Amino acid sequence: MTPLLLIGAGGLAREVIAAIAAVNSVRPTFEVLGLLDDAPDKHGSVVDGVEVLGPLDLARSHPDAQVLICTASSSRQDSRMRISRRLGFDDSRYATLVHPQASVAAGTELGAGTILLACAVITAPQQVGRFVVAMPHVLLTHDDVVADGVTLAGRAALAGTVRVGESAYIGQGALVREGLTIGAGALVGMGAVVLNDVPAGETWVGVPARPLEVTV
Repeated sequence: MTPLLLIGAGGLAREVIAAIAAVNSVRPTFEVLGLLDDAPDKHGSVVDGVEVLGPLDLARSHPDAQVLICTASSSRQDSRMRISRRLGFDDSRYATLVHPQASVAAGTELGAGTILLACAVITAPQQVGRFVVAMPHVLLTHDDVVADGVTLAGRAALAGTVRVGESAYIGQGALVREGLTIGAGALVGMGAVVLNDVPAGETWVGVPARPLEVTV
C-alpha cells in the first residue's frame, strides 16, 4: 500500500480518513502514517485512530510518502495552495483521493492532491484542477472548468460550462447557472443561487445571489 501523510487535523481530515477506509475496503491502497498539523496542542493526539505526529514540515522527513492536504475553510480559502507552496513538493508527491461512492465520468482529469468525497458526481469528461476538494453530493456537469484550490461544499452544484477560478469557495447547497464564471478567490454563500458572474475576490449570497454588503 502507498504510505500517506495527511496535512491538517481538523474536520476535513476526519472525512478523508473515513474515505480512505472506504477505498481500502474495496482495494487496499493507502497506509496512513499520521497527521501533520502546526498546532502544538494537537501533537501526540489521536484523530479517529490516526496520530498527529507533529508540524507540517515533518513531511520532508518522509520522502517516500505521498501527501494529502486536508484543510478547507471559507475564511482561509487558499490554505491548500499556500501549504503546497510552502512544502514545495513536486505534484508526484501528492495523492488523489476518490471515494468509491463518487461517480466520475471516464476521461475526467483530476489534478494532484484533489479529493472527491462520497456521492460527488462528475457527469462528463472535464478538467478538475490541483488541490480541489469536492464534499459529499457535489455535482459538476458537462464542460465545467474547476481551477486549482477550489472548495465545493456539500451539495454545491455547477450547471454546464461553468468556470471556477483558483481558490474560490462554493458554499453548501449553492447552485450556479450554466455558462457563468466564479472569479478567483470568490466566495459563494451556502444556499445561494448564482445567476450572474461573480467577480474575483467578492462574496455573493442570497437568492438570487448578490454581492454581500459590508457595513462599518
